[in-house]
Amino acid sequence: MSNNIKKMSDREKRRHSLSAKTVRSTVVSCILFGLIIQLVALSFYAYSFTKKYIEIAHAAAIQARSSAMHGSDVVSFSRSIMNIYNGLSDEDRAKIGTPEYRAFFEHQDMEKGGLYDVLVHMLDNVGTYDEIAYIYVGMFDPENNAIVYMVDTDKNPETKQMPGDWEPANVKGMQKLLNGTEDETLYYFDNTEKYGLLCTVAVPINDKADGSLVSFMFVDISIHNIIVGMGNLSFQLTVVFLVITFLLAWFQTKLIKTKLVEPINKIAEASQNYVKDRQEGIDNKEHFSDLNIHTKDELENLAVTMKDMEHDLSEYEANLTKIIAEKERIGTELSLATAIQSAMLPHIFPPFPDRTEFDIFATMEPAREVGGDFYDFFLIDNDHLCLVIADVSGKGIPAALFMMISKTILQSCAMLGQSAADILMKTNEALSTNNNVDMFVTAWVGILEISTGKLTAANAGHEYPILKQEGRPFELYKDKHGFVIGGMPGSKYKEYTVDLKPGDRIFVYTDGVPEANNKENKMFGTDRILVALNSDPDTSAEGLIKNVRASVGDFVKDAEQFDDLTMLSFTYNGTQKEE
Repeated sequence: MSNNIKKMSDREKRRHSLSAKTVRSTVVSCILFGLIIQLVALSFYAYSFTKKYIEIAHAAAIQARSSAMHGSDVVSFSRSIMNIYNGLSDEDRAKIGTPEYRAFFEHQDMEKGGLYDVLVHMLDNVGTYDEIAYIYVGMFDPENNAIVYMVDTDKNPETKQMPGDWEPANVKGMQKLLNGTEDETLYYFDNTEKYGLLCTVAVPINDKADGSLVSFMFVDISIHNIIVGMGNLSFQLTVVFLVITFLLAWFQTKLIKTKLVEPINKIAEASQNYVKDRQEGIDNKEHFSDLNIHTKDELENLAVTMKDMEHDLSEYEANLTKIIAEKERIGTELSLATAIQSAMLPHIFPPFPDRTEFDIFATMEPAREVGGDFYDFFLIDNDHLCLVIADVSGKGIPAALFMMISKTILQSCAMLGQSAADILMKTNEALSTNNNVDMFVTAWVGILEISTGKLTAANAGHEYPILKQEGRPFELYKDKHGFVIGGMPGSKYKEYTVDLKPGDRIFVYTDGVPEANNKENKMFGTDRILVALNSDPDTSAEGLIKNVRASVGDFVKDAEQFDDLTMLSFTYNGTQKEE
């Protein structure tokens, strides 16, 4: 099918028209409905006729049993056959069908005109129903799961069973017969290669003297007639439903064409003319007003809606032009804000090419165009280096503005030669004053005495720093946290010192790193940060950050970044002594 209806051939248009779809839908619906009706009808047919045949077979079995018990001694004959059968060895039973095997059962009852001939004659007179396939007397041998025949009226010498012959039995069916009662209609279904699909109905033959079960009077009915009848019924129903389907499809096509297709075509033509005029710059607002659709349904409502839409679009286009212009202005301003924020953070590495006492690298990836995280590092004097990493509450432009203010104030306080704790305290006083937006900052500040390696640091509610000291892997340094900056006036901060040796390293970060989530909503965590750092602990400061960032990326994969990712890596190399 072509992507554009204008490119379709007339044949394609007819094939994909609503009329054609209506015909196909009607045909499919009728076929499905017909199949359901056929299944129901055939099921009812099969159930009814099977039940009828079983009733006929049961009546025939009762009649045959009555004739055999009153007109002959079927009980003693059955006992004599079973006694002979039970007395045979397994080796003898395996000779079934041979003259030697038949000789075991030859006695006076088997002589011409004897009891066997009388029973066959009686059962022949009963088996005159067309539905009856076989009528015979037999007994189940549970030890060998076999049915033992006493009398069989079958005229076919290939399938006729002589007294004492046996065949593998339908065990479940025979158990059903053995467990049944005299008041029940006992039957089971069986499908064999020799006899085909049969329903076997049986009534027990009991010894009147002691009531014991001697044998069964079996009547087999063929299911063939039922299957043929089902086929004829299916054919008749198919013809009826084909005729009904044709008539419904024709009627539906006519109705759909008048009530649906023609109004839709009018609306489609008006839409095409509207698009054409818009492309050519023709200002015509009456394409849908001229439609004469009075179907009193959704199509009429659609025509009225399209008319209103046509008149509203001009106003919408004017408003859209203003919105696009405003959006472009905001986008330009956001790009400028991103550039300004990026420029405010140290971004040239190495930042102090002539200083070999340390190696430093840092990155900040905002979750949006601008972020609230920031890092900083600067020389207070020739022997003191200040390291800062901070995280402003919130995201977006408000956080970015608060971040710039916080960074400027903190750097100003640090350049006055204050201690790490005093820097946080002074910054907190400045930000807490008139903090109407209720924003705050978490921060870690460290001041390194370059000549000695003595680091003095303080923590305002920020993440624990990670240290690698001589002979040890990277480990969390659980320092004491003060309250966040800007959260409460008068907050005090405690500082601590760490003596760094040449080769010792510091890694600080914002909460966006350990709290990075994957699609299963699991967090990256500090344990994975440590694993990434310790995977190559001797790499450069830049290499450490790249290893952690790669590990975060492998963990979150395609999950959305919800928070800024900011990291700072520092290595203390020590001072070179003159010889």
